[in-house]
Amino acid sequence: MAGCLSDSVQVPSAQPSPSVVPSPVPSPTPQAAKRIVGYYTSWSIYQRDFQVADIPADKLTHVNYAFANVDGATGECILGDKWSDDANFRYLGDLKVKYPHLKALISVGGWTWSGQFSNMALTEESRRHFVASCIERFLGKRYEGIFDGIDIDWEFPVSGGLAKNAARPEDKHNFTLLMIEFRRQLDALSAQTGRQYLLTIAAPAGPSTYANIELKEISRTLDWLNLMAYDFHGSWDKTTNLHAALYATVQDPGLADLNGHAAVQAYLQAGVPADKIVLGVPFYGRGWAGVPDVDHGLYQPTKGLPKGTWEQGAFDYKDLAKNYVDKNGYVRYWQEEAKAPWLYNSAKGVFIGYDDAESLGIKADYVVDQGLGGVMFWELSADDGTLLGALYSRLGSQ
Repeated sequence: MAGCLSDSVQVPSAQPSPSVVPSPVPSPTPQAAKRIVGYYTSWSIYQRDFQVADIPADKLTHVNYAFANVDGATGECILGDKWSDDANFRYLGDLKVKYPHLKALISVGGWTWSGQFSNMALTEESRRHFVASCIERFLGKRYEGIFDGIDIDWEFPVSGGLAKNAARPEDKHNFTLLMIEFRRQLDALSAQTGRQYLLTIAAPAGPSTYANIELKEISRTLDWLNLMAYDFHGSWDKTTNLHAALYATVQDPGLADLNGHAAVQAYLQAGVPADKIVLGVPFYGRGWAGVPDVDHGLYQPTKGLPKGTWEQGAFDYKDLAKNYVDKNGYVRYWQEEAKAPWLYNSAKGVFIGYDDAESLGIKADYVVDQGLGGVMFWELSADDGTLLGALYSRLGSQ
């Protein structure tokens, strides 16, 4: 999942620019020099009532529409939500007319729909067939001009995804070959249309998962990688922690490399160019229940999960801001080493790790200091405008 959600040989054809291609039509708002990539989920139109028209496109450079699926029977790209997608795509086209600087990518897969990637990427023929189907369905005549590229969210090659997912050791190299095939066919399409098409992935931030990707090789074919630097900790842990810390802390009982900085440095050391690393940040928090009142709940044992916004243990930022932050018995605390906040309710024994405007401002500064390509976040409906505003205020003029 690119959030709750959650990814070689160089092709001889010309590489697309890793920067946003300027629109010939002046944008009504200033365009950020750094990429600001937001995921929009197809299910946002239902209970969340966050429509495509609600996307704050003036503060984005790219929107990734999540998700398209992989058909196990045909090995092809298919719509993820037949009821909503077609209409949403049209509205997305309208949004791009209003904000000509905005680029849109269709994101394929995600945490729930990564089960068929291993089978689809297994052979040269199956890869060619899959890529052709993605291009025909989303970049062809039906949705012509709506999508500017494809984002692949395979969670994860070899291991680390859902237990039911198909997986094999060959995934590591086959993922690279799949991206080469995407780049080859996208370049061929560019030769026909005169447009440049973007190719990105949602990339894992945990050492056990990015070890199964040929990072340097795969980055050669990509415009950038959206590094999912969150979900370092969550409901699967029995000890509270900060799910999207930027840095390690001395007291952290977990692994020292489960943080944003460690992941970025690992990608750089593997040979991924800094400008192709887009740092992912969460617009949601993760919490635990049954947490003893020791050190305000940080790094303490747990006895379950609290009721979240839409699912147990997970909280939209706008829900936290409205109902939790220094409200209803919840107190905000700050971990200076990690550069991350958390909430704790001593009476209820509930701990919630999250990101806010302060921590995201620091992460935006980190992106600039490290020369990274920008930020990505999961996902648009979870914000009340505060978090994206904090990112844009730092990155919109860089």
